[in-house]
Formats: sequence, C-alpha cells, structure tokens
Amino acid sequence: MNTRLDPALQAKVDHSVAVLKQAYAEHGVVTFANSLGAEDVVITDLIRCFVPEIEIFSLDTGRLPEETLTLLAKIELRYNFKIKLYYPESASVEAYVTENGINGFYASQAQRKGCCYVRKVEPLQRALAGKKAWITGIRREQAVTRDTVEFSEWDAANQLHKINPLADWTEKEVWSFIKEFALPYNDLHDQHYPSIGCAPCTRAISVGEDVRSGRWWWEDPENKECGLHPAASSLVKPD
Repeated sequence: MNTRLDPALQAKVDHSVAVLKQAYAEHGVVTFANSLGAEDVVITDLIRCFVPEIEIFSLDTGRLPEETLTLLAKIELRYNFKIKLYYPESASVEAYVTENGINGFYASQAQRKGCCYVRKVEPLQRALAGKKAWITGIRREQAVTRDTVEFSEWDAANQLHKINPLADWTEKEVWSFIKEFALPYNDLHDQHYPSIGCAPCTRAISVGEDVRSGRWWWEDPENKECGLHPAASSLVKPD
C-alpha cells in the first residue's frame, strides 16, 4: 500500500493481510461474517483488495437500522460484488413473537438470547455449514468478553477455525484506516453509535463508556454477547 498511514498502523495492516492470506491458504473454504461495523468495512477492503477469493456474508435479522442496510448497498457498489445474505426462518420468528411479544427481548436475558438465537445464531449456523474457517471483526479492546481474543482460534462451538485479523487494532487505528481510504461506513457512527446491532438493542453512548456499552445496555457487561461469538472457554489457540 502506498499511503500516509502511521508506520505502526501500516505494520498492523500488513499483518492483518498476512493473517487473511494464511487463512485462505490453509483452509480454502473461508467466509467472512460481515456485521457491517467499522471493523468490518476495514476487513472488507482488505479482502476485496488482497484476497477476493474469500466469501463475504451478512445476517439480516429483520430488525437492522436503515443506516446499516444503506451501508450494505454502498459496499456492494464500491467493490462491485454482492454480499451473501442470510435471514432468520420466518416460522421461528413468528413463534418467538407469538410467545414473547414483538419486543420480548427486554423482559429477561433468556428472552433476549432467545431472540438472538432465532435472528442471528441459527442463520449463522447455516452460513458456516461446510466452511473450514470464518473471519470476524472482533478486537480485544472492544469489551471484557473479548480481551483475550487471538488472531486464530479453534471455535469448538461451531467446529471450525475462527480468524480475527484485527484482534490487536485499537478503535483509533480502525478509524484512521477508514478515513485514509475514504471507506463507506454506517452513518450512525457519527451519532455516537460505535457498535451497532439490531435497532431496538442498540443505543448511542456517552463519553467515557466502552464501545460496546450501547449494546443490550440493560444487561450485565460480563454477559453481553448474542451467541455468535462463543465464550473463551470454547476457543483454543491452535498449536
């Protein structure tokens, strides 16, 4: 890359590209779970520029903000390709809403995780079927549930390798890359939404709050995951 990136960030970019290339070389059938966050637009750019053979998919839960869907369209236009989309099973959504109500996820953590399972986890399982490795945008700095994440891990819950090419990147570095290359990003980021999921489960954050504090803000920070990313106990760094 011929850029004005800080040398330390350029070194991280080079390493992330190497991680992606190694993942494709070792596993072949690799897919990137693009959640359309700031980290994900960085990884999308690296994949499309350096390892376009890697598949990219996203989960449309049916409750995403309009700004997220607009970003998806912008990414497809910029890179001239289509992101593969997976949707929740309509019968499962109908059953959940019938039993819990349209916004039942606010009532308890069990009901929230039930909604996440129907709208995100089950579609993810379909997306990962037959794959040897999957790529995510999670970083150690994001939350206490992610501070030990490795660049490559064995995901026992999904029975495949999990690749996290931006594991050691900081929030500042992510945005430096986005700005340098004028990458498209979610407009909600400019409204103090550093981490964006489904609309009813995401809010803006205040100065000093961690970047994931706007996700399921009514719950204990130690448990604020949706099920897409298993607990550390099920992730093992490969030998």
